[in-house]
Amino acid sequence: MDSSPNYIDVNDPDAVEAARAAGLNGGLPGLARLAAVMNVARYHGVELDPQTIKLKAESQAPTPPELIDWLRESGLWARGVPLSFKQLLKIDDPAPVILLLDDGGAALLVGRNTEHGVLLLRDPREAATDAPVVVDEMQLKQVWSGGCLLVRATSKGAEEEKPFSLGMLTRLVWGEKRILRDMAVASVTITILSVLPILMIMTTINTVVQYRSVNTLVLIVTALIVALIFEMILTFVRKLLTVLLAAKLDARLNLLIFDRLLSLPIDFFERNQAGELSYKMAQIYQVREFLTGRLMTTFIDVFMVLLLLPILFYMNAGLAWTVLIASICVSLVIVAFLGPMSRMTNKIIAAESAKGSVMVESIYGIRTVKSLALEPMRAADWDRRVAETAELHLEAGKLANWPATLTMPFQRYAQAGVLALGAYEAITTNNPLVIGSLFGFMMLGGRVAGPLVSLAGLVEDVQRARSAIAQVGSVLNRPTEKRALTHGLRPKFEGAIEFDDVTFKYEGTKTPALEHVSFSIPAGTMLGLVGRSGSGKSTITRLLQGINRDYTGAIKIDGTDMREINLRHLRKNFGMVLQDNFLFRGSVRDNILAGRPGLSFEDAVQAARLAGAEEFIERLPNGYDTFIQENSPNLSGGQKQRLAIARAVVSDPRVLILDEATSALDPESEALVNANLLRIAEGRTMVIVSHRLSSLIDCDLIMVLDKGRTVDIGPHTALVERCAIYRHLWLQQNRHLDPQRARPHNAPAFAQGA
Repeated sequence: MDSSPNYIDVNDPDAVEAARAAGLNGGLPGLARLAAVMNVARYHGVELDPQTIKLKAESQAPTPPELIDWLRESGLWARGVPLSFKQLLKIDDPAPVILLLDDGGAALLVGRNTEHGVLLLRDPREAATDAPVVVDEMQLKQVWSGGCLLVRATSKGAEEEKPFSLGMLTRLVWGEKRILRDMAVASVTITILSVLPILMIMTTINTVVQYRSVNTLVLIVTALIVALIFEMILTFVRKLLTVLLAAKLDARLNLLIFDRLLSLPIDFFERNQAGELSYKMAQIYQVREFLTGRLMTTFIDVFMVLLLLPILFYMNAGLAWTVLIASICVSLVIVAFLGPMSRMTNKIIAAESAKGSVMVESIYGIRTVKSLALEPMRAADWDRRVAETAELHLEAGKLANWPATLTMPFQRYAQAGVLALGAYEAITTNNPLVIGSLFGFMMLGGRVAGPLVSLAGLVEDVQRARSAIAQVGSVLNRPTEKRALTHGLRPKFEGAIEFDDVTFKYEGTKTPALEHVSFSIPAGTMLGLVGRSGSGKSTITRLLQGINRDYTGAIKIDGTDMREINLRHLRKNFGMVLQDNFLFRGSVRDNILAGRPGLSFEDAVQAARLAGAEEFIERLPNGYDTFIQENSPNLSGGQKQRLAIARAVVSDPRVLILDEATSALDPESEALVNANLLRIAEGRTMVIVSHRLSSLIDCDLIMVLDKGRTVDIGPHTALVERCAIYRHLWLQQNRHLDPQRARPHNAPAFAQGA
């Protein structure tokens, strides 16, 4: 946690001075690296918060990977590279470059003089107005071994926010130019080597048989064997290159897709089924297979056609034209069926998506399915979806049969029919084709017809790829939170909250969930939210987390409009505990420290103690190393809830939100959680949503909501006396108590809006 003595707060002069006194490298070079990164980020328009990166006292300085992660998390592009002095001189960019010095410090490269061969460096801890130091190569090599950090405004950000399309994926493939170049060279060579045996056979038939030349036959056979060996080697290499290209594209696509999915707003996932989203995302691999498989093969085939067509026309223009016309007829038949096939493909994708939703939904809700004996109903739904998809696949197969059948005569002619026509021409003309030439033409003609047919089929594959891209794009091309997660202010929070005339309604509804809500509370206040179901309590917590941002009015944190605050920074400083919390597969310690890699085991223990979870964790078989299964079957509801509270408070958030955090607990577990609330609330703002008013009587303020409006706000005793809705709810839940005997509670002064 932030109070841990294992970390140095770079904003705290006392902590920095103590570190210097402890002899940490004499001048604390780690601060120089932090200052360098912050200066360069400021140059690019991003203000970094030094609280988001911490130096362990036992380490010399933050490592380059830590600095790069810090920069990338803030929306900047960063990369660590080794550079030479001459390369630094050649950089034609006014942006400063961070030089990582050997002692763990850093210097900023702010200029260069190529005429004199010197660099202009500045100490990042000095004022920007101070004159830079002129350094030559010999001086710099004494303190620097070549480590650099290059930083600039995100180069990928614009591309990542472009629509997800076939063109975008094609650019990803084109980015691997070296692999594509090697594949092209191998393919050209393989094409030439595959044509060579045909020409050899023509020579064999025309020369060897006619003149009985054994030496020529031996030479031709030797050449064929050598060509075969080279073709085998090149085919093997090309296959490896294809696998390498596919692996690289898979990695980049996986990173891109997951990054975009995580940047989508929460309400999108709430409105769409997980199974449907999963199936749509799987379509991207069909597109990748098309780009690295069929598309590559077709380009290779096209090159073969371009190579062979002139040879065919040279051998016999008439026969070459017939092969070309047959291939065009095949293309026309395929193109005629593209529309119906495209519509059928879309129907199949939609049906498979619905079927996948049933599967995922049944697995995710297996407890409900088993407990309510819903297996027959789920099985019937699954059977219906399977029958629907099977019927569509059958129709698609029948439809695909027509072009395959109608094109067969033209394909057979191009492969074998040309032999009969050539033989007839050889018999009837005065200048007949020799047998070898006719045989060679037949073989070459087949090699031309196949790629031409494949080229026509490519149009169909492109259509299928577009359908798959449309499915993926329907998810990934939604508006994301990318900019809000990487841009904006990163203030230090105290916890004061203000709603100023806030109105909000959910998509697809006419009635506002919140209507002209105004209130303000100072930092350190415990605020309870009560009201009937649908009154807007959870909506307030959603707006505070930045889940929904399309509201009117203003929400301010410590006087700063929340829309101007970096969303990731906001959520890291806000703790959240829900009614039904999700625990990840992993140990208890991993779940408490989830997303906080800089924190230690002692921080996890302290958070567990604060949440009242320490006593049951120590009774687990392996304590903090006990493995939590999926859906946490080895933990009770109260244990899960206390772990969720520990996870929320481990980073010492300035604002902690509890949304019905105790409503699903048994009385004993609820009592344990409530007993710790006052300790947890110490030094932070808390917003507690609860239907159980008895858990809110210790709150400094309680706000009563009804139909999206603020009815009243005040301490418990005042609300019991003056607020009819609150008094009614209180008496419903506590008829055995005298409301006048409730313990008085002095609330701090606060500013209430209109």
